[in-house]
Amino acid sequence: MSTCPYCGWPDHDVVETVSRHGTEDGLTVWTRCACGSLQVRAVTAGSVTVTARGRPRATDSVPGRHSSPAPKV
Repeated sequence: MSTCPYCGWPDHDVVETVSRHGTEDGLTVWTRCACGSLQVRAVTAGSVTVTARGRPRATDSVPGRHSSPAPKV
């Protein structure tokens, strides 16, 4: 079982489906992880593969990451 390298969320447990697009081989599905990481998945007969993954959004709540910029002094 694969997991998100940023937060450890299981890849099979999709939090949000952003879009789906039909292809010759099946589907390309854009999803978002619990930490906000955008993922591209190739869905074919009997197979789902995360083919690309972005970093979490800076505004999302991720352990060790601030949800808002530090105040200017």
